[in-house]
Amino acid sequence: MSEGREVQWVEIAPEQAGQRIDNFLMTRLKGAPRALIYRIVRKGEVRVNKKRVKVDYRLQSGDLVRVPPLRLAPKEAVKEVSDNLRDLLVGSVIMEGPDWMVMNKPSGLAVHGGSGVKIGLIEALRQVRDDLTFLELVHRLDRDTSGCLLLAKSRDALVTLNESLKKHGMDKRYLALVAGRWPARKTYESARLDRFDAGNGERRVRVDPNGKVSRTHFSVVETFEKVTLIEAEPVTGRTHQIRVHAAHAGHALLGDDKYATRESAVLTKQLGLGRLFLHARSLTFPEPGNGRPVTVKAPLPEALEETLKRARQ
Repeated sequence: MSEGREVQWVEIAPEQAGQRIDNFLMTRLKGAPRALIYRIVRKGEVRVNKKRVKVDYRLQSGDLVRVPPLRLAPKEAVKEVSDNLRDLLVGSVIMEGPDWMVMNKPSGLAVHGGSGVKIGLIEALRQVRDDLTFLELVHRLDRDTSGCLLLAKSRDALVTLNESLKKHGMDKRYLALVAGRWPARKTYESARLDRFDAGNGERRVRVDPNGKVSRTHFSVVETFEKVTLIEAEPVTGRTHQIRVHAAHAGHALLGDDKYATRESAVLTKQLGLGRLFLHARSLTFPEPGNGRPVTVKAPLPEALEETLKRARQ
């Protein structure tokens, strides 16, 4: 954990330009939680060119940033990356370009800290890859979902990739194991989705005619006696979209603790599955700078392979 004991004045280099001040401070003040970063910016302890700024201010080349000294109480500090997590993250990088990176995100690791999560993948990776001055998530995966996760290593790449995402210029494919036999004729689900607070700050999603337009394409990969392995391609990117659409179609994902049915819960237990069976198997995106398509595939984790073996028996 880094603690500043004196005020620091940092001049922003060209490659750091375009980064939000809060994300810059998260990287600079390793160990400081985002809530504390927001607080020192709001109180005016952080200045840019001697002026107050808001947390969403985007830095410009040549900006002079005042970084105040921080003394973190133990309960406030974001924990240091353990050796095990460091090794896991280093080994999870599938492919890397000059200004992008694709990881095979492990299941159980949140992509960012907050809501009781002391450290997420992005905060941990910034500690592990301290050679990078910029590192941001291009998209997100649920905490319990594994597979392809795209990150940008420059502001320009982030803008380009986000634009591609908005214009449906990326192809994302997921593997999911669902309860029952998915009908081959069921190739898409377009139920509107609405987010709501389920209590204790937990967010859930439900089908609601007044919700946001959502669409997922589905196809059958392999059919078993009581479960089906399907491929899901989300056209829109709503929270928990694949999970809720599959459950709405009458085939809840195995290992899903939020949207399980009695049937899916029983089958999850019978197959000895200890996690959500949802894996981002492949990602295709136009490479920033030249637009050439890049396809990256993440191998299915061993725990999910073992579940499929048991389903085949």
